[in-house]
Amino acid sequence: MIHIEKEIIKLKDEVMLIRRELHKIPEIGFEEEKTSQFIAKKLEEYGIKVYKNITKTGVVGYLKGSVGKNTIAFRADMDALSIKEETNLSYKSEHEGFMHACGHDAHMSVVLGLAKYLSFHKENVRDNIVFLFQPAEEGPGGAQPMIEEGVLEKFNIDKIIGLHVYPEVVQGKIGCKKGALMAQTGEFDIKVYGESSHGAIPQKGKDSIVIAANIISAYQTIISRSTNPIEGAVLTIGKMWAGERRNVIAGSAYLEGTIRTFHEEVYKKIKERMSAIAKGIEKMYDCRIEITFRDMYPAVVNDDELVDVLINAIGNENIEFIEPQMIAEDFSYFQRQIPGLFFFLGVRNEKEGYVYPLHHCQFNFHEEVLLTGIQVYVNILRTLKGLE
Repeated sequence: MIHIEKEIIKLKDEVMLIRRELHKIPEIGFEEEKTSQFIAKKLEEYGIKVYKNITKTGVVGYLKGSVGKNTIAFRADMDALSIKEETNLSYKSEHEGFMHACGHDAHMSVVLGLAKYLSFHKENVRDNIVFLFQPAEEGPGGAQPMIEEGVLEKFNIDKIIGLHVYPEVVQGKIGCKKGALMAQTGEFDIKVYGESSHGAIPQKGKDSIVIAANIISAYQTIISRSTNPIEGAVLTIGKMWAGERRNVIAGSAYLEGTIRTFHEEVYKKIKERMSAIAKGIEKMYDCRIEITFRDMYPAVVNDDELVDVLINAIGNENIEFIEPQMIAEDFSYFQRQIPGLFFFLGVRNEKEGYVYPLHHCQFNFHEEVLLTGIQVYVNILRTLKGLE
């Protein structure tokens, strides 16, 4: 287990209260007004210089170090999900239909806890520290707009570090690995334009349901036959609808899905094969097929040296070296610009019933893990010589 020092244990009540206050006011991407105000107020209380309204609702806290040669950012995402909370918590969501079901309330609480801790030790802080609160991670994505606004250059950020609570890793452990940790992701919409006719006269129409079925079947071969078996990739069609009545040939069909990979070249090849297959099916059925791709987040790829820093900071015995995960995170945009470290803070606790997955209406965790997150960040800072 990661040892929690006494000064961080003393933060327990305040950090738990912060988490509960944030949990009560979940807000979706770029609408995190109350959340933003709460964060800014806390940072100001801690004597941290605050910059507001960055990328609409983003907040940055800045603490100048005594040496100030390097600047390390600790990033927390702010937004919630449009999910109705179904817990019995006394501090459950007060915003009907919205919930912090992905643990972003925890991420913000850990970074605020770190800010509180460092405010007590300003004379020992050598590197400049940025507390970066980012909106809209769940969508449409706040990291890239922050970068485009110049947040990295404005604060001369050299390294960036982030975490995510994760119920697939046992409480007390940190999940991480070198290289690709989380997948690149994209979405696609497919429209099939056939031709409607009476169901009793099928030869007069072009059945979009049959066409769509052929698309689905053919796309299954992209992963199994067109990609290297040792390259992780997923192509999922999760939604389809078509038709008007049971006795009418469907004139159109619609499909929606997602692509997940760990390598850019694999991602591009999948899209190329999807388009080529669609063109072939168009000729086969004399129909029209439109595909719209939305390239979303790149893969989260950890800097090897920073992973070594993490290992040295908390000990090899406290890390679970996990396989790459097919979930996605826009923290990856920061890593494309500067060295970055992202890791999972384990929250799975079967004994106490903390087993629900991310994005579940009953997702929750034991709040003592917040102290673990703060301690890991403090240990990393010390290992980097950014804190004496």
